[in-house]
Amino acid sequence: MWKPTLGAHFVGYGTRFRVWAPEAESVEAVFAPERRPGALPLAKDADGFFNANAMGVEPGTLYRYRIDGRGPFPDPASQCQPHGVHGPSQVVDLTRYRWQDTQWRGIPLADVVLYELHIGTFTPEGTFRAAAGRLPDLRDLGITAIELMPVADFAGDRNWGYDGVSLFAPARCYGPPEDLQRLVDEAHALGLAVFLDVVYNHFGPDGAYHGQFSRHYFSGLHSSPWGAGINFDGPGGSAVRDFVIENALHWVDAYHIDGLRLDATDAIVDDSPRNIVAAIASAVHEAATEAGRIVHVIAEDIRNLNYMLQPERAGGWGLDGIWSDDFHHQVRRAIAGDTDGYYSDFDGAAESIARTAREGWYFQGQYSRHYRKDRGTGPSGIPAEHFVFYIQNHDQIGNRPFGDRLHHAISPAAYRAVSALLLLLPETPLLFMGQEWAASSPFQYFTDHHADLGTRVTEGRHGDFTRLSGFRSPEERARIPAPQDLQTFLNSRLRWEERSDECHAATLRLYRELLSQRRRLRGTAAVQALDDDTLAVRRDGPRNALLAIVRLRAEGIVHLGEHLIARPGRQPWHLLFTTEDPCFASAGRPPAVTPEPLEIGFATAGAVLLETDTT
Repeated sequence: MWKPTLGAHFVGYGTRFRVWAPEAESVEAVFAPERRPGALPLAKDADGFFNANAMGVEPGTLYRYRIDGRGPFPDPASQCQPHGVHGPSQVVDLTRYRWQDTQWRGIPLADVVLYELHIGTFTPEGTFRAAAGRLPDLRDLGITAIELMPVADFAGDRNWGYDGVSLFAPARCYGPPEDLQRLVDEAHALGLAVFLDVVYNHFGPDGAYHGQFSRHYFSGLHSSPWGAGINFDGPGGSAVRDFVIENALHWVDAYHIDGLRLDATDAIVDDSPRNIVAAIASAVHEAATEAGRIVHVIAEDIRNLNYMLQPERAGGWGLDGIWSDDFHHQVRRAIAGDTDGYYSDFDGAAESIARTAREGWYFQGQYSRHYRKDRGTGPSGIPAEHFVFYIQNHDQIGNRPFGDRLHHAISPAAYRAVSALLLLLPETPLLFMGQEWAASSPFQYFTDHHADLGTRVTEGRHGDFTRLSGFRSPEERARIPAPQDLQTFLNSRLRWEERSDECHAATLRLYRELLSQRRRLRGTAAVQALDDDTLAVRRDGPRNALLAIVRLRAEGIVHLGEHLIARPGRQPWHLLFTTEDPCFASAGRPPAVTPEPLEIGFATAGAVLLETDTT
């Protein structure tokens, strides 16, 4: 069974300390005077690790490391930073929590419906405890797995999480470590898996003390879009690889996490014979197998590389899934008309959306005008559930100038239609918090850096938008919410009380119904463009078949008699519901459905769900 090696670990009689500092001559653990006066020298081994066993040092003890007289600095593998990432680390005993999930084994990927949430804005309190209180709502919605945006501690009191520096320590502004353990435990009690977003492509810009311990944490060859690259393939890279792999296993072991989402793996540069992403996936899967659990490893990666989803024995990286931006971009181009930036690579045609849905991604080696190079590989043979589809996520909302959501830009009817498309396809769907009730709140980009860094971050964000039409002048960019402004953070919090308003309640009912139908879907799937504005999704099971006709825009009549995808079973198609029914849209305009021959007259965008008996 895997055991942690880095950081401070309480072992009953005291605490074991271990830290990597290969260039240092001496390392001392310096304790807070009120707990343990003086300093504890650590002994250096042949691999550059400093070790000590300290009798009587108990959980709650605050400590830092002094390196060759410099510092003191917080522990790079600290499990708790109660006074912030610049303060002392704290000894904690993560084995004290009494888990109740002893029968929990996880859920298969084919059953996963992801719900991405940000702890700080998911509830008014913005804590792990408050998030746990909302889990029954997600279970009742039909969600099977929550995905937490990064929780590794960061500088300041509010952040998206991608500026994490204390990678082993849950952000203290969300609550102590045991509150995260309790959140996961309560999720499991409700039948919900918990995924966690982790960031291994860079360290945050404030509070990353790793370089004080060794310059080898950072690459001398590679960089990332967010600063110095992490060293996975240069001198000393082996220890850095072990550090990152241990971090992944730490979340799986100490917090019972069921899945990891690796952020922006395309920004990880590693020329080693075995890529660090493959090494992480292998280590996690091995540990999960030993524990009798299912743990998934999913990547965010814009490159569309099929070998990432292939087993290592076949030359791949062994990942379980990958986020597919192509589906989002095609849909957004189709129904919102976006053309700036990477949207210029997509045409939003119904056939392009259908092809993406059939195959998992759109770019399979074609030239990308946006990236100015060929992009992608063929995904043939990869099961649909290995692709994560979404119509919203934190990036695709928060990286817009005002953090507006998809339903803020399109008609309610189109939003209902594309929601049906997402949830009835065989790929693994991901919802972003509040999507299920068409939340009024935006999700804006917010930070809490010190003044100088905050100014530079704001200027950099404004600079990113100079390429967008409508934001090329300083006056236009001045309208963008300031990341450092507390109000920007507060604007992004969900307003749970609005779910009682009928316009939001109706959307929530639709999502519940769609997810209920999704639970019935098994067997083969077919997706076809019927015309320029309409798609058909058919799911065939052992006893029945479901057919969704999704009209993305405009009125029109769809004749289905000549389409093989609409061939009924032993009985004619019968109507289950439409997304424009009064219970889902108080001012909806339901389409007219003629059963034989099957014909649907759409008065607006919408989706029709039909069923036939195949026995």
